[in-house]
Amino acid sequence: MTALPDHLCFLNGHYQPLSEAKVSVLDRGFIFGDGVYEVIPVYGRRLFRFAEHIARLERSLAKVRIAPPAGRGEWLERSRRLVDSLHARTGAEDQLVYLQVTRGVAPRDHVMPPDIEPTVFMMASPMKPATPEQRHHGVACVTAVDFRWERGDIKSTSLLGAVLARQISADQGAVETILFRGGWLTEASASNVWIVHEGALLGPPKSEHVLEGIRYELLKELCEEEGIGYNLRPISEADVRAADEVLLSSATKEVLPVTRIDGEPVGHGALRGKPGPVYARLYEAYQRAKREQSI
Repeated sequence: MTALPDHLCFLNGHYQPLSEAKVSVLDRGFIFGDGVYEVIPVYGRRLFRFAEHIARLERSLAKVRIAPPAGRGEWLERSRRLVDSLHARTGAEDQLVYLQVTRGVAPRDHVMPPDIEPTVFMMASPMKPATPEQRHHGVACVTAVDFRWERGDIKSTSLLGAVLARQISADQGAVETILFRGGWLTEASASNVWIVHEGALLGPPKSEHVLEGIRYELLKELCEEEGIGYNLRPISEADVRAADEVLLSSATKEVLPVTRIDGEPVGHGALRGKPGPVYARLYEAYQRAKREQSI
């Protein structure tokens, strides 16, 4: 049995060792997956795009009809305490802060019970970034039909669909599973997916099938800085397979090049199967943003 970490976490108003934190078996997050979450990257002990992450948490809470249990100042204070605690214990400068809010504890019933106290949980953990080898050579992905539920826009703790999708790629030694619904790109199991066509970055439009990654707006900003075209439009499976470049984005991957899909190289000509120039420019711009947009 793997030993649980014993660094500090926050649970329902109290800081305590993570290994000692407990919730009721009747918590609706445990019974139904009735809750939402957020993950905030931390670089050099500074939170990156904090306001944008909390805004998305608030959107998810509103969509599942849970009142916000804290204000942005409280989220920030708690996050900083957890980051400092983990750094003191492990020396980790780059971290992830995980926030989870469930509807709370009540007798098991599908109907949302009124007036119960949400369960609020937070922890920090060391970040596991992409390796230098992955950035130099790119990563492999596989594809699958998007069989998950219809509300991908909610960052729900009900992640069984994403777990099953990610396992498809894990079983094949790949980094991600790129998903298509009716032949159109949605996202990957735990990442947004982008293609490069004629020098422009293209992504699927925002919809109920796609989680609006924080990097949607960030990449738009970086494209404007770099003079790279940016557009959101429906992207077919054929578009992905014919793309000049394919990229993943997420809190931990930042922006990462995909160089093989279902065993076939991505791209054309001399750059076939290699990270491309748009990725290189966006990655460097992302590193600047990390220095400038963290608090």
